[in-house]
Amino acid sequence: MAANCFHSPSNIVVDDSPIFFSTSSTSPEEESTTTSLSSSSYHSPPPLHSKTSYKLTVTNLSYTLHLKSSPFYHLVQKPKPFSILKSVSFVAKSSEILAVVGPSGTGKSTLLRIISGRVKENHFDPKSISINDRLVTCPAQLRKLCGFVAQEDNLLPLLTVKETLLFSAKFRLREMSSKYREARVDILMQELGLVHVAESFVGDEERRGISGGERKRVSIGVDMIHDPPVLLLDEPTSGLDSTSALQVIELLSSMAQSKQRTVVLSIHQPSYRILQYVSNFLILSGGSVVHNGSLESLEEKIHKLGMQIPMRINALEFAMEIVRTLEDSYSKTHQKSNIEVNREHYSFTVWASEEDQSGKIQQHNTNTHEKGVLSFSNLFEIMFLCARFWKIIYRTKQLFLARTMQAIVGGFGLGSVYIKVRKDDGGVAERLGLFAFSLSFLLSSTVEALPIYLQERRVLMKEASRGAYRVSSYMIANTIVFLPFLFVVAILFAVPVYWLVGLNPSIAAFTFFTFVVWLIVLMASSLVLFLSAVSPDFISGNSLICTVLGAFFLFSGYFIPKENIPRYWIFMYYVSLYRYPLDCLLTNEYWSLRSECFSWTGSRCLLTGNDILKSRGLENDPRWINVGIMFGFFVLYRVLCWIILSRRVSRTTI
Repeated sequence: MAANCFHSPSNIVVDDSPIFFSTSSTSPEEESTTTSLSSSSYHSPPPLHSKTSYKLTVTNLSYTLHLKSSPFYHLVQKPKPFSILKSVSFVAKSSEILAVVGPSGTGKSTLLRIISGRVKENHFDPKSISINDRLVTCPAQLRKLCGFVAQEDNLLPLLTVKETLLFSAKFRLREMSSKYREARVDILMQELGLVHVAESFVGDEERRGISGGERKRVSIGVDMIHDPPVLLLDEPTSGLDSTSALQVIELLSSMAQSKQRTVVLSIHQPSYRILQYVSNFLILSGGSVVHNGSLESLEEKIHKLGMQIPMRINALEFAMEIVRTLEDSYSKTHQKSNIEVNREHYSFTVWASEEDQSGKIQQHNTNTHEKGVLSFSNLFEIMFLCARFWKIIYRTKQLFLARTMQAIVGGFGLGSVYIKVRKDDGGVAERLGLFAFSLSFLLSSTVEALPIYLQERRVLMKEASRGAYRVSSYMIANTIVFLPFLFVVAILFAVPVYWLVGLNPSIAAFTFFTFVVWLIVLMASSLVLFLSAVSPDFISGNSLICTVLGAFFLFSGYFIPKENIPRYWIFMYYVSLYRYPLDCLLTNEYWSLRSECFSWTGSRCLLTGNDILKSRGLENDPRWINVGIMFGFFVLYRVLCWIILSRRVSRTTI
């Protein structure tokens, strides 16, 4: 569908994809100087604190979305395209703030996502956006050049302010030394006014941390750590009180002027004190431009329309009330000029690397980056992610303490119930019940990690989509950190339950029992991680986990023998996470006791260890085969999680 990405307004194709089209071309004067960014020319990123000025120009950008509909509706009536942006044009200059203003649903967030490069490459129009009068040909260039602060503060609540910025620096400034990264973080915290809360936790709705305004400044710092010359913010004052909102805008104004940054932000009706920090306003209504210019020019336009701005209301607030009138006036004023411009054509030339460095835009070659220093870069990513994971696990008391206490209490509790189990018919049944309940307990004990995975997923989507690290590095780091942690959990459970119950007294049998318990919790952790990737929220994720584990337990062979399972359900017997560890535990208990008798009638033995194994179809020792299958499940669920998360990252626009 890449061929259908660029159209004029009169040529709209019915499609499920969003469509960008440009309705104008450059002027003759611009045509002589405007050059296209070469898709094959890549430049090194500019040094931090670069004083180069950047001018962002958007020329008649339109965005049309074709909504998906049911096939039955499509047979009756073709779905109509939905126009979100209509011929939007503006210029944002360095050292200034441009505010995109308008009622909800006018396309403010969509506009910012497009000019920040948060759109698929085959849906990107190379004719509408230019930097320093040079056309941008792919969204990767914009993603590299522009910092984008989303409306939601996607931060990890259990990291401190300094740790949050420092980890961002480690991911985004990997080529720099550690001393330089720390110095960069210290300077940035001073700029953002966060020095006094450097060691405070970020926090969230459930955990007390820094204030909302400070959290917003941390979000700005995360996306400014690599010193982007163009900064885009989606409603940075949303949810803040008037004082905090003013502080954020003051900060942005100061940074724009001191570092010659180009700042574009969307905002609802700002307060009177905020207006003095904004150089120009782009007012949108229904996706169309209503006003593009300073506050003074807006006041002049209102007066020319024969209207008087009421007392105690600023011009911008009044403009929201008469937005329809302004829209009609703006469209009439610009209609003629738009028709003339539409007759012109673009002239594309290659923007060579030897051109003037003052107007240069760097392009990030993600493919070269992936293939270039893949192993070396991956190693650093994994190291940094491991350090961050460990901090989060250690500070997540409900996970760290809950898992350890659950293992200890569960081990001693089961041990006290089945203490010194007998070696007779009743003892055989009790052992089987112990193993089955232990499996259910261990597999279900990992559900409490679900909300943590869901919380991290949002941060992962943002960081991975912006090239901070790869999803594969995230998965490897998660595995490395959880392997020893879950091994400790396995030992805390296995030691009391094994020796209190009085299972097979050999050291080899105890070691294998502990190893199997470890594999069980590893499988469960991988399953929860996989289901957290496909679940939209905690409630649906918890329900899905309970359903899956219940089905696995039902078809484990404990309740229904394999021979009695219906054919159409037999596949569940082979994919059940309960079956293989249950067979391992039974074999480990009785394999070295095959000749030992567990039931007597007088001097006659009725039940031996070998008979118990045969009743479960375990004539041969399947332990290491089952261990391999369990390890396979552990890897499989993590690979599936990696595939799903990678697909989500490729589609995310955070």
